[in-house]
Amino acid sequence: MRLTHSGEVRRIALDRIARLMEFARRHASERPELAREAGKLILRICRKARIRLPAAYKRLICRKCGTPFYIPGSFRVRVRSKRSTHVVITCITCGYVKRIPAVREKKAMRVKA
Repeated sequence: MRLTHSGEVRRIALDRIARLMEFARRHASERPELAREAGKLILRICRKARIRLPAAYKRLICRKCGTPFYIPGSFRVRVRSKRSTHVVITCITCGYVKRIPAVREKKAMRVKA
């Protein structure tokens, strides 16, 4: 059966992504290799269905190698204030660096002071 409606493909893909993220979270501590495979599968589903990784999951998975950041010791988090304040998440497995701006929090602190 061929799915012709893009909305239906998107719905199925998002459902599978949610299930795989839950699976990776449950198995991250005792079987990290299974969690990594689930992460790689999530990235493949996103590419095949031509959808973006949902924002809720975007910060929980490495875009390069698919390692979920639920696995203990799989990532490093630093807060940097050079240029603009941002959070740097580094994947220990592959070395990919993810930068997340933290401007809103800094503005909120200025308003309080």
